[in-house]
Amino acid sequence: MAHKKVVFLSLASDFGCQVQVTNFPELLEMLGSIDLSYWQLATSAHMPEDYDVAVIEGAVTTQEHIELLEKVRGIAECVIVVGACACTGGVVGLALNHDLEEAARTVYGKDASKVAWGHIAPRPVDAVIPTDFKVMGCPINPEEFSYILQRAVQGLTDHPHRETLCSECKINENLCFYKQQKVCLGLVTAAGCNSNCVNRGRACTGCRGLAEDANLEAAREFAAKFSLENELLEAIEVYNTARKEA
Repeated sequence: MAHKKVVFLSLASDFGCQVQVTNFPELLEMLGSIDLSYWQLATSAHMPEDYDVAVIEGAVTTQEHIELLEKVRGIAECVIVVGACACTGGVVGLALNHDLEEAARTVYGKDASKVAWGHIAPRPVDAVIPTDFKVMGCPINPEEFSYILQRAVQGLTDHPHRETLCSECKINENLCFYKQQKVCLGLVTAAGCNSNCVNRGRACTGCRGLAEDANLEAAREFAAKFSLENELLEAIEVYNTARKEA
């Protein structure tokens, strides 16, 4: 039986999630179960005309990205988005807090019109095309990516975590950061990382995006008890500003 053809594409990102995959000890074993036809980070080969699974990292920031995604969706049986930038718009979405043309002039100066031509408000991939799987995080967990990729090539469906990260913290018997007067986004962030940061003594920054079961109003009320409501809302925006574009 022929292996599924997989392509790995990049939009607006720092390639951090792809680097995570290259650092995965079981990478060769994972690659042995697929036909990796194109990987922008690792090869200079041209993208093939046909493939089964498209893995996409990065936020949508140009008209060219939109055209590429529409073409990809018309070819691939399955689309996997990886990382906060692709799933929620990530930190790229913070550009929405500024005038985009002014920001381009600040960065590129007199060449802004040339470099920034075709740029659009940052948005997650699923604001442009339907997606089948999401691997959340900034950067992603390569083991989670391997698991989801295997589900994709086997024709299985996604089962995203609906609950918030607080549920994992309780299982792991972590102490609540709010009692230390520190904001933690575990109240509203999607579970699935086994509260990795909190286990290591760091408050959750929300890189997995908002959970489907997140109760923002209840989270605000809880944070207000510690006079941290404004800090909570500001922290949520770091990875979720572009969700408004979805």
